[in-house]
Amino acid sequence: MSCQVVPVNSWASGGHTMEPPRSHAAAMLSISPPVDFVLGATACCMACIFTNPLEVVKTRLQLQGELRSRGTYPRHYRGVLHAMVAVSRADGLRGLQKGLTAGLLYQGLMNGVRFFFYSHAEDIGLTQQPGGTIVAGAGAGALGAFVGSPAYLVKTQLQAQTLAAIAVGHQHNHQSVSSAFETIYKKQGLLGLWRGVNGAVPRVMVGSAVQLATFASAKELVRKQKWFKEDSWMVALAGGMISSVAVAVAMTPFDVVSTRLYNQPVDELGMGKHYRGFFDCVVQVTGKEGVLALYKGLGPAYLRLGPHTILSLLFWDELRKFTYQLQGA
Repeated sequence: MSCQVVPVNSWASGGHTMEPPRSHAAAMLSISPPVDFVLGATACCMACIFTNPLEVVKTRLQLQGELRSRGTYPRHYRGVLHAMVAVSRADGLRGLQKGLTAGLLYQGLMNGVRFFFYSHAEDIGLTQQPGGTIVAGAGAGALGAFVGSPAYLVKTQLQAQTLAAIAVGHQHNHQSVSSAFETIYKKQGLLGLWRGVNGAVPRVMVGSAVQLATFASAKELVRKQKWFKEDSWMVALAGGMISSVAVAVAMTPFDVVSTRLYNQPVDELGMGKHYRGFFDCVVQVTGKEGVLALYKGLGPAYLRLGPHTILSLLFWDELRKFTYQLQGA
């Protein structure tokens, strides 16, 4: 999943918003929406560096056994830790950062657009309406996913690439991020860069909406239980991990479909050889691999969501404080 920091000047708190923590002096200053979404996108990119290895593992698990019934294919990856070891042995430690450049490009594009859209929704008062935060978050996520789709396409294909002995899914054999974009464009045209976007948009919409609806509530639950000190960063971490359960369960089926659509081979007309679209992918995966196949990669997806959210929020808050200091200088 992409970074799910709640954009601009608000965090989700049920159906309304609350200001992120800041010093008294900083509260006297303000950050413009364009600057704020740049800060948020930067924070997400910084978090991506730490969580990309789990993205690589998740992609491999989601492609393993594609369109084959359980027990009829070799399992090169048996869970998160085994998969990380397998990737490291085959591709070296650098293999755990495959697709990082494309991932950073996706985070920047997706979140830049998402933050701007959400900022505009705040300006026109949409987020103050009942359910407005969720609607704005889902809409912003959908638009961001559309704009960032080409980068996510390349990221997925690069993360799937490995030695033939442990390869899963179709191998596109790109040499670099730039050559991947060039190859896709030459073979499939401009529209080819947006192949699979029909799986990406619902994926981000669901993830964004569910997190906006649960993250602040989860943090409040942790505070009430008094597991940690009121101002401890562990409150946000625990809240993020609790919220991530709901996000991972809701989003993983969409994530599996999105990964399959992005990575499938195409014919000379640029049409997918395995799946005709989102619903055809769901039908084929559940019919040939079983319903539980829609939850492949659930483990790394969950382990990534909580830390990624917290790291993004932490980096975002620190970048905002630094910007306040510059403005006050």
